[in-house]
Amino acid sequence: MTKRVHTPAAPEAIGPYSQAILSGGLVFCSGQIAIDPETKRLIDGDATAQTRQVMQNLGAVLDAAGASFASVLKTTIYLAQMDDFAAVNAVYGEAFDEVPPARATVAVAALPLGACVEIDVIAFVEG
Repeated sequence: MTKRVHTPAAPEAIGPYSQAILSGGLVFCSGQIAIDPETKRLIDGDATAQTRQVMQNLGAVLDAAGASFASVLKTTIYLAQMDDFAAVNAVYGEAFDEVPPARATVAVAALPLGACVEIDVIAFVEG
């Protein structure tokens, strides 16, 4: 059984996709960029500020799905500029304790709305 996850605490999808999908005890979160869910606009700021907003958005989606950063198994980070790797990595690392998830980080030609970072996650549903 597959179930759509939606929360107003994270940005609405800007295309034909769901914020996340629950299936088989796993939650598959779509990539988040640094859109403020209240203003519905990409926030101003550098990679550090944008990553903080991305992680806040992902946290809200995970919470709505019954998961958390502690239950994240795999992430993918997409960077518009690999020069932002250290700044993104520092903020990203704050969300994970002793056992960080598996991860891939890739540089891309561009991200939606001119964002500098996008992150997606796969997690298990807690409880």
